[in-house]
Amino acid sequence: MKIVILAGGFGTRISEESQFKPKPMIEIDDMPILWHIMKYYSSYGFNEFVICLGYKGYVIKNFFANYFLHTADCTLDLESNTIEYPTSSCEPWKITLIDTGLNTMTGGRVKRIKDYIKNETFMITYGDGVADVNLTELLKFHKKEGKILTLTAIQKQERFGVLGIDDNSIVTSFREKTIEDAAWINGGYMVAEPELFDYIENDQTILEKAPMIKLSEENQLVAFKHYGFWQCMDTLRDKQLLESLLEKNKAPWKVW
Repeated sequence: MKIVILAGGFGTRISEESQFKPKPMIEIDDMPILWHIMKYYSSYGFNEFVICLGYKGYVIKNFFANYFLHTADCTLDLESNTIEYPTSSCEPWKITLIDTGLNTMTGGRVKRIKDYIKNETFMITYGDGVADVNLTELLKFHKKEGKILTLTAIQKQERFGVLGIDDNSIVTSFREKTIEDAAWINGGYMVAEPELFDYIENDQTILEKAPMIKLSEENQLVAFKHYGFWQCMDTLRDKQLLESLLEKNKAPWKVW
């Protein structure tokens, strides 16, 4: 089964780093978050990836084209202009890198990789979020429900407190926001049938808007509720949180 990763956005909210590289290539624990996502899928036996490129996509191409050079010991013979790798162990990944356009929206990026999916069930996720979603159970749920698209729903706890305010503008209570206050949101880690392509009109189609609205209206969109860990890397603060978890060996997604 192919795993489609959306990795073409501008990452403007973490511009401190995205001005130099695409957001999926921002490193946590010395490796791009994109690599962490792929390692997680690989831990479940999913090793075939289609990566949708856009902004600074050449950085991602260069990283994987020179993957051995980045990750393995090597011996360089300058006289003969050769490189040898004493240890050749590597992830069993097959990676297709597709330029889906600089200004293409999420739905448009998915539409552009249609020919690489053909008539198969496939997975989709974002290139900036890690989680400990049980992918085996997610796929089982998708097959059982028999719908065109399954998304993983998560409850993202907000940072701000909750105020109780009466009619006279008096604050009657204050408490920290809990997970019960949070609405369910799309956390990525989706499973789709090829019929999804029919719901995407063009490059400017945002997957999370018209296609999902129509799928919902037709009872073809279901949610796999995930109560475990999920964290996107939207800001520098998010990056620091993920790095902190890795440093403390408390990163729930790091199962390899």
